[in-house]
Amino acid sequence: MLRSIFIFTVLIILFPNSIKAQTEGNFIKASIGFGSSTSNYEEENPEIIDGFGFYTQGEYVIGIKKWFSVRPYAGVIFTSTSEDKIKNPQGYKVETNAFFLGGKARLCAPIPWVAPFVEAGIGASLGSFTTYTEVINIKKTGAQLHIPIGFGLAVGRKNNIEIGVSFYAQPSAEQSFGGFTAGYSFPLD
Repeated sequence: MLRSIFIFTVLIILFPNSIKAQTEGNFIKASIGFGSSTSNYEEENPEIIDGFGFYTQGEYVIGIKKWFSVRPYAGVIFTSTSEDKIKNPQGYKVETNAFFLGGKARLCAPIPWVAPFVEAGIGASLGSFTTYTEVINIKKTGAQLHIPIGFGLAVGRKNNIEIGVSFYAQPSAEQSFGGFTAGYSFPLD
């Protein structure tokens, strides 16, 4: 393990211009995808207390290094619980209808054409959050703190096409929401 880290560090030092994980500069990234919300309560069949719907997000990307960027973001998510009585027992509900914003930092692996990334930060969600399960009965509106965590792949010659998963933990609403997304980065410079 230590040997691999040493070799990786030496390659980065010797070939800094070859690292193409993401482009330096300023960009706008737009993402759209499948939204999901789920309760923090562990159930025998967790699929029965999920909400599904629409997710979109925009980011202002500040590419500081080819492997590191800061990303203020804003987006919306609309999820609802299925009315199917077989999939969702009566009274169980997890729904999120919110505008969210915040900031996160991203680390990218310096691999041309396919660059895996991980990101984390802090933000706030403004909207309606409903979580009804066997042990949780919460309906909140207004602003809620969330912690975003994401991972995915930046692909293409310029690594400007992204496929990823974004996850936002909301401890005060006893739920989490997120999206399975595809995105594209537009250069501003």
